[in-house]
Amino acid sequence: MPIAPPRRISKTRKRKRRTHYKIEVPGMTLCPNCGEMKLSHNVCRVCGHYDGKLVIDKTEKTEEQPQVEEKPKKKRRKKVEDSEDN
Repeated sequence: MPIAPPRRISKTRKRKRRTHYKIEVPGMTLCPNCGEMKLSHNVCRVCGHYDGKLVIDKTEKTEEQPQVEEKPKKKRRKKVEDSEDN
């Protein structure tokens, strides 16, 4: 048989206990190759280097995307009111 707690825990007491449950900022460092901010122990997203070595060649992915032709705009029909004709 479960026993009820002797007293209700106040909002302040509960919030004091939970102060350490928070999101922490990830460890960011400067890339020694390009100087951009990157996550520690990860490949740089800008230049593709890790530990002084080229891991991902970013120059290959700089191809231009194909141009999308613009479609001509459709003309709107004007609504003719029947009450004016009579």
